[in-house]
Formats: sequence, structure tokens, C-alpha cells
Amino acid sequence: MVEKILSRSVRLMFIGGVAMGAGMLAQPAFAQDATPQRIEITGSSIKRIAVEGALPIQTLSKAQIEQSGANTAADLIASLPSMQGFVTSSTSINGGGGGTQTASIHGIGDGYTLVLLNGRRVAPFTTGSTVNLANIPLSAVERVEILTDGASALYGSDAIAGVVNFVLKKNQKDYNIEFTYSTPQESSKGKTTNFALSKGWGDLNTDGYNILLAYSHDEQAELNASDRAFSAKGGVTPFKHNGKDYTMYMLSSNSIPGNVNLTGGTVANFNPYLATNGTCPAENTFKVGTRCLFNYGATVQLLPELKRDNFLANVNVNINDNLKFFAEGMMTKFTSRAAYAPPAQPLGIDLNSALWKNTVAPALIKQGGDPTKVTRASMTLRLVDAGRRTDDWKTESKHLATGFEGTFKNWDYTASYVFSENKAIDSAYAGYTSGEKLDALIKSGAWNPFTAPTAASKAALAPAVLKQVLDVSTSQINVVNLRASKTDLFTLAGGGASLGLGTDFMKQTFVSNPSAIAQGPNKQQPNWTDVNVGGGTGALPVDSSRNSWGAFAEMFLPVAKNFDLTAAARYDSYDAVKNAKNFDDQGNLLSPATQGTKQSSATYKLAAAFRPTDSVLLRASYGTGFKAPTMLNITQPIANGGSSNFFPCPITSGPLLPLCTGTAEYNLLTGGNSSTGSTALKPEKSTQWTLGFRVEPVQSLSMGFDFWNVQLKDQIKTLSQSEVFLNPVKYAALFSAYADPIQKQDVIAATLTPFNLAKAQFQGIDWDHTYRAAIPAGYGKLSFNWTGTYMLKADLDSGVKGDPIEKGVGKFNKYNDVTFRVISRLAANWKPSDRYTHTATIGYRSGYKDSVITADDGAVRFLNADGTPGDYTGVTRNVKAYYTLDLQSKVIFSKNLTITGGIKNLLNQDPPFSQRIEGGGNQLGYDGRYTDPLGRQFYVVGNLKF
Repeated sequence: MVEKILSRSVRLMFIGGVAMGAGMLAQPAFAQDATPQRIEITGSSIKRIAVEGALPIQTLSKAQIEQSGANTAADLIASLPSMQGFVTSSTSINGGGGGTQTASIHGIGDGYTLVLLNGRRVAPFTTGSTVNLANIPLSAVERVEILTDGASALYGSDAIAGVVNFVLKKNQKDYNIEFTYSTPQESSKGKTTNFALSKGWGDLNTDGYNILLAYSHDEQAELNASDRAFSAKGGVTPFKHNGKDYTMYMLSSNSIPGNVNLTGGTVANFNPYLATNGTCPAENTFKVGTRCLFNYGATVQLLPELKRDNFLANVNVNINDNLKFFAEGMMTKFTSRAAYAPPAQPLGIDLNSALWKNTVAPALIKQGGDPTKVTRASMTLRLVDAGRRTDDWKTESKHLATGFEGTFKNWDYTASYVFSENKAIDSAYAGYTSGEKLDALIKSGAWNPFTAPTAASKAALAPAVLKQVLDVSTSQINVVNLRASKTDLFTLAGGGASLGLGTDFMKQTFVSNPSAIAQGPNKQQPNWTDVNVGGGTGALPVDSSRNSWGAFAEMFLPVAKNFDLTAAARYDSYDAVKNAKNFDDQGNLLSPATQGTKQSSATYKLAAAFRPTDSVLLRASYGTGFKAPTMLNITQPIANGGSSNFFPCPITSGPLLPLCTGTAEYNLLTGGNSSTGSTALKPEKSTQWTLGFRVEPVQSLSMGFDFWNVQLKDQIKTLSQSEVFLNPVKYAALFSAYADPIQKQDVIAATLTPFNLAKAQFQGIDWDHTYRAAIPAGYGKLSFNWTGTYMLKADLDSGVKGDPIEKGVGKFNKYNDVTFRVISRLAANWKPSDRYTHTATIGYRSGYKDSVITADDGAVRFLNADGTPGDYTGVTRNVKAYYTLDLQSKVIFSKNLTITGGIKNLLNQDPPFSQRIEGGGNQLGYDGRYTDPLGRQFYVVGNLKF
């Protein structure tokens, strides 16, 4: 009953909020300090008094960060309603994600959101600008500024959707010790601990210097599907729809004991163990026809194990009244140990082998087949004895920024140098096996893929399990930045005009060195024969670099006392990419080459703010942006891209037809587009505008809306798997025979490379309210803060002739993503005295149309009255809205000690059921990208200063 009331209240609050305008997380609209100081504002190069201006900027103070209950920078960003479409830690639970966590404003994509540290660029985790938020320690962050409007005219490429700026602590003088412990109620798995220690020396204002040193350590324990009831059944999760009982039936033909696929004879596929013994003996296996299918969704993690160590040093010295030296250094070591289902691997079977003659052929005879007529055989195997595929993703980041700030003849200036590096190391921890050792064990009979797993079979396979580095990649940027601004350049009716100028020079490099086994047999190591079974073999090294520079000018014009204009323009130039590891489509290493083309672009931004009264602000902006192709878009070699999702065979005739294996996972070949000249990749272009207002009808109430629109053209995309495999005639040229080094057979593969294909339009309304009031009779102060985003459009045009525009709001789209119609967050804060603060927060995500399932998908079945599965069927359903209620209390015991305790997800809401069969990895029954699987959590935070 309580849950129904809360759900109804959430809907009513949203309707009321849209009707009146709203605000959370933003400061009161026109509030100013009694002694205002000039500061640099995210979204502007001009230092001026910080007031609500022409651009929508959210500022999260340290107090608001603490009230969010977030343990990490990624958790904080994920909680903001303006964020959609980012990468979460759970994405690594399918071998993807690379242990990264990202930011994405308005669902436009993390490659279009620029993340800064103290206003300066940070090394991406590959070759674009997408930053791994896991490398940023939340305990060292003083505030976060989010510009939810395009800023390419000031910051250059990759700021199309906006900017997230993490501002670190400065001028701290005392010792600060902070400890956080958080544990879910349902299971001891998934608990989080955070420890941070910092110490400052000197006061910049009185002593002329400040030195800050800080260290933090964070850990999150893994959470498995088996730990929570809603996920424990994995691919056979039952559900109700319109009063009828159904069950998911997402099972894999890669199973244990292994299944066999045959060409020739009268039997196409069967399970030798089942044919001989009449059962499927292994855990998580189900008898379906003549095969045993594996329930992989029940074996995965929900959250990976995470660890982070961070060191921070910050030095500021006032050389004189007009010149300051600064240097900030940060080192982070972050580990994500992500485990998903045991290896699913097709392998060829030698028809002359003992395995065939002694195990498969006799079972085939019992199945009614004739071994003498078989011309080709393979097995679809699940290496349960090797354990779950587990990657240790380690990222080691180094960030150094140093320079001078000062004033000269009334010009404020900054000259800085940034060195930033992100090194990612992928190591096999469990699950993956050496192909050579696996073959030897099978041939010798020491390990039989057609028997049930036991402790003995696990021990027999153990010598083949890999524990080694698979890949090391290093992304590095070197940036020189010069900026200057001058106020009171000349006088207008509203005051002095201001001018900002700047230029920056950047060199970006990316080097990837896959290990010998990750590369496998290729033309660079012709004598190498081993492969990584269950993982990727066929990788090729990368060594790319590119120089770029940009220059901008920004003018602030107070045309009248209540009306100001801001105009900015920028010119950027990107050199063609230098590729030191240049491969042709056949994997031959060629001479180093310059690939792609030299590209330049001019962008601009116009913004206006009008204040007809002291309590009303009207604002508008219009601008253009661009995004240069990443170096990997251009130079990544054509190589094995892993397996596709399950699709019917795309071949109906011709020489590739014998390679068909029915509805199965086929191979993918992926890489960059190294074309030069007119066929080279072009920059993506954007136009965006924002219309907004903010009103303060009374001193205690601030309300505002921002209506925004972003249009993209020439988006760099690869064709989706579904587009290619479900339209095989149209894309016949993309299919070829690929000599798979693991299967040791030719297989069907589709080649996917990027092109300037797509267009997109994103449109929505951001709102925010703030209401503050004193409670009569001395009961303290009460405030309500609310922020939200209402999405109107997320339209994606693939650029493929004849394809309809994909309207993605409120549905699971064909790219396997969801754009939520509404995301909002409401916080009520009661401060009965200066010593106590109590906060209640409601988070809300609207429901959406689930992945559409047809009977042909073979993913959902009717559930009979006796609990057995019936016929396969199609289901069209909606995923329920998801909301959480969090409580927090903060007690200031003294000026030295503060204790905060809280409950996240007080009502213990499980993630809503989803029948999706693609997107988000191996997790089934819910979508881990959009919900929290931990349930009710209790946490305590202690902060000691001295």
C-alpha cells in the first residue's frame, strides 16, 4: 500500500512540477555573496561575478554531494536527471565496458560530453574524449559544475552535449579523515567501503601559499545474480502479463555437456550425453529437444568487484599580488574485476579423432544418425570447469597540471601545461583457456567436453586456464593552454564589456599492445599457434598520434542594465592521424602512414539574458558544434570483433551456405575507416539552441525551465548487427568466410566499419525548483529541491536508405538502448538546528516500452499451470516505472566530528522486470544499466577534522 501511495505521489509531483517550473541542485537564481568575487565560470572564459546567466549551469556543492549519498563520482553523475546513456560498471559484465564508467548529458552519448578536472582536459580511456569517471576520487571533489548546453565554441570538439567540470579541494589547512561503510540488507555481497585522508598546510590568503596532500581508498564487493531473488533464475525468469503466465527462455546452445552440430547425415544437432543417458546433468542446463541448453543469465555478476587508490597533491603559491603559481598532480589505480558466464565456445571436431569415434559417433547412432554420412562437425561448448570469464581491468592514471595565473594591465590570464595519461591493463583472471592446452587435454582424454562437470574435471582442466595480461593500452594527452580576459574593455549602457581570448595546443597518442595470445596466429607471429578460448583472439596492435590546435574569442556585452549578450567563436584544426602500426585488410603490416584527412572547423555561440524585473530571468542561446573522428575511428585495424548476438543464418545460397549453423552467434570483424580524400571520415556537426527562464516570485522560491534542442548530422556510426544480419541481401558484400583461429574452421563473419551515416535529434525540457522556508515555533528550516528532465525527442536516423527514423523516447530501441521520457529527483531537507540535518530524496524513472519479443526469437514461452514451459510466443509489454526513496541524517557533534547515516532505497524496490534479450550484457530479467540491484542499503559516514 505504501508503495502504491508513493508511486501515485511521484506522478502527481511530476505533473505539479511541470505546471509550475522547478529546481534542485542549482543555487538560488540571483543570490550573491555580500562581497562578490570574480571567478571563472564553466561555460565562459571571462572571470566575472557568479550570477545566474544566459547558460544553464548546475552547481553541486560539497554539501549537496554528501546529501546525495553517492560513494563515487560515477554514482553521483548517474543520479542526475540530466544524465542518460552513460556506461556503468555493470557494462563490463559481458567483456565490454573495459572497467569504465562515463558521463552522458541528455542521452546524446558519452563521446559528446566533455569531462574536465579543474577546468582542464583529462586523458580519455581510448582515443576520443570520453573520460573514465572511476579515476576521479569523489572525496577530493569540492564541487561539480555541469553545463547542459553545447560548448564547442569555447572548449572545442566533444563538448556538443555539454561539460562536466570536477573542481578539486583547494586551500585546505587541517587534517581531514573520512570513512564510509555501506551494506545492502539482502546480502553481504555488494558492500562498499571508502577511506580518505587529507592534510593542508598554509593559507593562500594570509600565508601566500597552500599545499594539500590527499589519499583515498575505495572498495566495492561483487554482487552475483544468485544473490538476489529477482535475478537468480536468469534466463528462465517467470513473469505475468495481462493476467497470463510466461517465462523467459533465454538459453544458450553453448552448453555443458557440449552439443554437436553436423553437416551431412540425417541429424543436424544433438547432445551426446543426452542421447546416451537421457538427461542433462549439469547445473543450469535444460533439455530442449535433442539438446541441452545453458542458463547463462543465472551465472553472472550484477556488480563487479571494484577497488580504487588515489593520491592527490595540490600546490598554490602567491608569487606576488599579481602572479600565482599552481601545480596539481593526481595518480589513481583503479581495478574492476568483472565476471560473466563461463566461456561459450564453438569448436571444430576432427572426424578422425578419438573423441569423435569413441564418444560422438556412438551417441549419434543412438540418436538415429549415421556417422558415415557426416562431412563436418563442431561442438557448442560451455567451459564451466574453467570458471566464469573474469577480467581484471586495471587503469592507472596520471594527471599533472601546472602553470601561472595572474593579472597584467587589467587582464586576467592563465598559462598552463597538462600532461595526462590513462593506462589500461586487461588480464585474464579466470574462465579463459589456452587453445593448445585445451586441445591437448581433449585429445589425450584427460578432459572430455561431453561429460558433466565435477571437481575432478575442473582439476583436469585447470592447467589450461589462462592467468596473464591480455592487452595493455595507453592513452596520453599533452596540452598547452593560454587564456586571457579583460573586464571593462569599454562601457555600454549596462556596464563594462568583457573580452576573453584563448588558444590551446594538444598532442594525443594512443598505443595498444595486445599479448601474443590475444593476437593469435597472424602474419606478424607466423610461428605462434595458441589462442584464447572464450576470449578474443585476432587483435592487432595500434600506435596512433595526432596534433590539434584551437583558438577562441568570447565577448560579454551588457547592452542594458537588464539585458546582456555573449558571443563566442572558435576555430579548430586537427591534423590527419599518424599510424605507426598500419595494417591492410588481410592483416599485413605496412609502412607507417598518415590516414584520414586534415580537418578544421569554425563554431560559434550566441547567448542572451534578459531580466525584465529583479525576480525574472529570460535566457536563450544558439550555437554550433563539431566532433572530430577519434583516432580509432580511423586507424583501428580490421580484426576479430568477437561474436554477434543470436541471428538466423544470413546466407541462403552460394559458397558460404555450408558454413551456416542455424540461429547462432556468428563472427564479427571490426575496425576503423582509414580512407583518405573524399571518402575519409568527416567531422560530425551539430546545431543546438536553448530557451529558458527563471523566476523568483518570492525570496524563498526559485523556479525555472530550459527548453533545449540538439541536432547532429554526419554522425559516425557502424551499422548495427540487427541491421546487417536481418537484411542479408542488402548487405551481402559484408559477409565473408573467416578462418577462425579458435574454432580452426572457416566461419561466417560480417565486417562492420564506421561511416558518416547517421543523423540525430535530441530535444527536451530541464526544470528545477528550490523552495526554502523557516518553520514556525523554532523548528528550524525546511527546503525542497527538485530537478528533472522531460525528453521530447531522441530520434535517430541511421542514414540507410529506406530505414525509418528510430524514435527512441520511452522505448527499448533497435540499438538496444532506452531514453527515458522522465527522470526526476526530489529532495526535502529539514534542518531543525545548526547541529542536525535530515534529508529525504525520491528518485524516479518513468516506464518504457520493453524489447519487443516475437515467437521466432525463441526467448519467451507460455508457462503451463503445472509450471512447465509451453509454446514459444511473442510478447509486447511495458517496463514499470522505477522509483526509490532515500533517507539521511547528519549530526555535527562538534566542529571536529560529523556523523552521517542513511538508508538508500528504503522501500527495498527491486529493479522492474524486463524481457530484453540484447543490450547490457549477460544479465537477464532486468536492465542493470538503469537500475540498482542492491536493494535496501544502510550506510554511515564519519568525518573527523583536526
